[in-house]
Amino acid sequence: MNKIRISAVSYTNTLPFLNGINHSDIKNKIDLRVDHPSACAQRVIDNEVDMGIIPTAALLSLPEYYINTDFCIGTEGAVDSVFIFSQKPADQISSILLDPQSRTSNGLARILLKYHWKRDVEILTEGEADAYVLIGDRTFGKKGTVPYVYDMGLEWKNFTGLPFAFALWVSNKKLPESFVEEFNEALKYGVEHAEDVIAGLPVYEGMDYRQYLTQNLDFHLTDAKREAVDRYLELYRSL
Repeated sequence: MNKIRISAVSYTNTLPFLNGINHSDIKNKIDLRVDHPSACAQRVIDNEVDMGIIPTAALLSLPEYYINTDFCIGTEGAVDSVFIFSQKPADQISSILLDPQSRTSNGLARILLKYHWKRDVEILTEGEADAYVLIGDRTFGKKGTVPYVYDMGLEWKNFTGLPFAFALWVSNKKLPESFVEEFNEALKYGVEHAEDVIAGLPVYEGMDYRQYLTQNLDFHLTDAKREAVDRYLELYRSL
């Protein structure tokens, strides 16, 4: 069988998955590469890979897709790595700078501003703005550097009452069930041993990796997170 081409995200939040893969024979059946989230999605869209851990918003760019595995990059509340950093309170923001590495979080920021905080804001991809979106490891240690910090996982929960799934294991074609089952078991091992990846990670002020990987992040793709995906896509289409 040809190796399954897979793209994963190069952030700390994906390290448990990568650790699980490395502890499984599945690593010999895949061709794995790591990218930032928007590039990971584009590789699945362009059929450069067969499956990736892709941002939820990218589902709208796929004519055909299959959500594989029981796992995701998700949270039940504050995720502590997906933020709006702002010079003003949320109800005073008039412009926001998007993150070039993000799709889902950019969309989530716009949804929260429009529907949660009732703000009609200018959307920028370059230049200066009242607030900006920043995700992943680049947020570590930065919560104390700006006047206002909004955790988008928590704000989504406040807005909808739902958890959130930022990224899903998605293929652009149906994959063999035996492969998906084996891949799922590898991810399960990684999630159950999430703390194993902490040793050697960079030190950032105020960053507690154990809390981040075992409490802020929730890797299980539950029915509630699937509901959140549907709700998010509905709101995203309305922007």
